[in-house]
Amino acid sequence: MNVHTYKTQGGKDEICSYLDKLPAKESALGYDIITALEEDGIAALDNYTIKPFKGKVWEIKFRTFNRIFYAIADGNNIYLLHICKKQKNKTETLDKKKVIKRTKELEKAISKKFF
Repeated sequence: MNVHTYKTQGGKDEICSYLDKLPAKESALGYDIITALEEDGIAALDNYTIKPFKGKVWEIKFRTFNRIFYAIADGNNIYLLHICKKQKNKTETLDKKKVIKRTKELEKAISKKFF
């Protein structure tokens, strides 16, 4: 499966940049998720705690409070839209807005409707 991480217009990889700032064990778990998705496709998601976020956007929970938000465009492509640390009982408003904004960007880029 092709795993696409969110990159800014300037080319900065937001997902990898976030993972690189985490403590080593947490960072390794995040990269393990990406590798598992590349190697095993959607079947890899069976090994993680996932839940729906909004529309066709889902979240992967790892190392208690970290979340990766993603959307599956088709059987061959998964898009990692945002990553954050959930600090309260619900996702922060700023993080929600980023996920929705990036989903709309993805929608335009691949001409598919996600919401």
